[in-house]
Amino acid sequence: MNTITDIFRNHSEKYLELYGDSIPPKHIKIINSIINCRTETYGVSIYECKDCGKKHIVFRSCGNRHCPACQNHKTRQWLEKQSRRQLPGHHFMLTFTMPEQIREFVRSNQKAAYSAMFKASSQAIKVLAKDEKYIGGDLPGFFGVLHTWGRILQYHPHIHYIVPGGALSKKDNQWHSSRVDFFLPVKALSIIFRAKFRDAMKKADLFYKIPNEVWNMSWNVNCQAIGNSQGSIKYLAPYVFKVAISNSRIIKVENDRVHFKYKKQKSNRWRVTSLDLMEFIRRYLQHVLPSGFMKVRHYGFMNPNSSGSPEDISALIKLAHGYVVETPKADSTPVFEQYCPECGGELTYLYSILPYMAGYG
Repeated sequence: MNTITDIFRNHSEKYLELYGDSIPPKHIKIINSIINCRTETYGVSIYECKDCGKKHIVFRSCGNRHCPACQNHKTRQWLEKQSRRQLPGHHFMLTFTMPEQIREFVRSNQKAAYSAMFKASSQAIKVLAKDEKYIGGDLPGFFGVLHTWGRILQYHPHIHYIVPGGALSKKDNQWHSSRVDFFLPVKALSIIFRAKFRDAMKKADLFYKIPNEVWNMSWNVNCQAIGNSQGSIKYLAPYVFKVAISNSRIIKVENDRVHFKYKKQKSNRWRVTSLDLMEFIRRYLQHVLPSGFMKVRHYGFMNPNSSGSPEDISALIKLAHGYVVETPKADSTPVFEQYCPECGGELTYLYSILPYMAGYG
């Protein structure tokens, strides 16, 4: 099979020999996680079929967020959770992208730069949302997801935000709606984003490392109307726990090259390109995030520490749009069931056997 896991299992030893001591320890950890995922290294879980009574042994996954084999289940869980918390009305996706001229600096100073990207872009949204010319609400709510890759695995740091079309005003405790086709001016967002990132770099004593030219150019901010909440959540769900490239895009590994498909921006036509095996692994690993870094962040009334409840805000939005306000339905956590490959009966989890290794016991 031509999967990312296969590529790492078959070729990471050569990669480690090639780059040796220059490989960051966290990259070595990721390599080990990927090649040992769903093997005896992480132990096994025991399930029993309710119908035929047969016991099944399932190798445990590594659980690493950069492992392509561990993200699909997390994506489905996140999608179900967000679907139960969806808000009425129109939504937008805002994307803040770092200029090409500053990306080398960002890659070399990831923790500080990624944090500054989140802070600068979220503050830009909050500042303009207060302006009466646009929305006039001092408490918008939105969440963002950091991505660092482009379609052919090149380094391309950017943040996607999903934003309900409006904001809550603390002055009148009402929902102030934006236009359906316009949220905030992207040029103004770009100027504020750039200025606040610059201020953050000065505070972090990193400003001197950045080329002067980036402060005199426009920073790319895009705002796209994406319809209702359910549509926006489904649109972003694959991005939340997505790794740099999915197995479905790998076509073949041949003559020490990885052939994979991609789509250009604003095109639905698949194209095919290839990378040298070592370059493919290098590009994949350059998107490993700093340890403990939160790639998904919530702001405003979507922040868990916000005083306003989702139910109250949903009711205000419905009233502002003339919807009927209904009593929220009781929450029901979805159950992801597994089935017996012998008879199709439902499997019941019994217990796990963990390996004797650091981090267990």
